[in-house]
Amino acid sequence: MRKGIQATPSKGYRIIAVDDEEGIVDSLSIFLKRSGYDFVGITDPLEAIERVKNEHFDLMILDFIMSPIHGDKVVEEIRKFNKDLYILLLTGHKDLAPPLETIRRLDIQGYCEKSNKFDQLLLLIESGIKSISQMNEIKAINQELTGMYDKLEKAYLESIQTLRFAVEAKDAYTRGHSDRVSEYSVLIGEYLNLTEEDIKTLRIGGLFHDIGKIGIPDSILLKETKLDDDEYSQIKNHPSIGAHILCNAEIFQEIIPIVKHHHEKYDGTGYPSKLAGADIPFLARIAAVADTFDAMTSKRTYRDALPLDVVKSEIKRCSGTQFDPEIAKAFLEILDKQYDKILEIQKKYN
Repeated sequence: MRKGIQATPSKGYRIIAVDDEEGIVDSLSIFLKRSGYDFVGITDPLEAIERVKNEHFDLMILDFIMSPIHGDKVVEEIRKFNKDLYILLLTGHKDLAPPLETIRRLDIQGYCEKSNKFDQLLLLIESGIKSISQMNEIKAINQELTGMYDKLEKAYLESIQTLRFAVEAKDAYTRGHSDRVSEYSVLIGEYLNLTEEDIKTLRIGGLFHDIGKIGIPDSILLKETKLDDDEYSQIKNHPSIGAHILCNAEIFQEIIPIVKHHHEKYDGTGYPSKLAGADIPFLARIAAVADTFDAMTSKRTYRDALPLDVVKSEIKRCSGTQFDPEIAKAFLEILDKQYDKILEIQKKYN
C-alpha cells in the first residue's frame, strides 16, 4: 500500500519553457499556470537566452531539437552566466536525446520524452522545485553566516541536522541508515589513519549522503513494490540532486564529493558520473563501502538482513569492481578485528 504524495508548493516559482512548437508552449502554459506556477513560454531559443540573462527564473523546460539552435547550445550559452538555473530537457524520442556526456557537462538536471500527458514532466518539475527550495534555504543560511566565523561550526552542524531531518521525514529508513553509514565511514577512516579533518568530513558526509532523496517523488521513494526502469532511473538522480542542493554553500564543499559520488563503482560502471579507480574521490570510495555494507546488513520489506559471512564474501567478490580493493581489504580487517564496534553502532542506531 502506497503512502500519499505530499503536494509541492508552486507559488512564487518562475518557470520558463522554450520550444519552437507554439502548440507545445501553449499546452504547457495552460497546464503549469493551472498548477500554480508563474510561467513564461518562448518559441525562439535566442530570445530565451536573453530573457534568462535579464530576468530571474527558477526552472527551465527546454526542447532539444529546435531552430536556429538546439537545446544543448542554449544551455551552453546560459551556463556562461548562470550556473544555478535548474534545467529539464524535453526530447521527441529517447534516440534524439543528447549524449550523456553533454548532459553532465552542462549540468542538465533531467530530461524526459514529450507526451500528450504531462504526468512525468510534472513529477520532474516537482522534484526540481523541491531541490531549488532547499538550495535557496542553504543560500539564505550561507548569507546569514557571513562575518560570523566564531559561530560557524555551531551553525554548520545545526543546518546539517535541519536538512537531514527533512529527508528523514520523507523516508524513515534514511534515519538509522545515514547514522550507521557515518559511523562505519569514520571507523574505516580511523583504521586508515586519516587526518582529523578527513574523519570529520566522513562523519558529516555519511550523515548527509542521501540528502538528494528529498528531490525524489514520494510515490517512488515510498513505493513498497519493485521499481520499474523509469522509477529506478529517477532514484539514481539523488546523488546529483544532493550535490546541486549543497553547491552554493561554501561550508558544504568538503562533503559534496561524498554526496555526489558514493554510488560510483571502482570499475567505472556506477553513477552518476561513471568515474573509475582513483578518479572517484577517496572519501566517496570509503562511504561507498560503508553504504553498501549497511544496505546488506539491514532488514528491508523484501528481505531479511544478510548473514555476516555472506556479506564478507560479497565484499571480497566486489573488491576491485564495485569497491576500491584497499578500502575493501581494510573494512574486512575491521570486521575480523573490531566487529564489536560494528555491533555497538548497529545497537545504537537500530
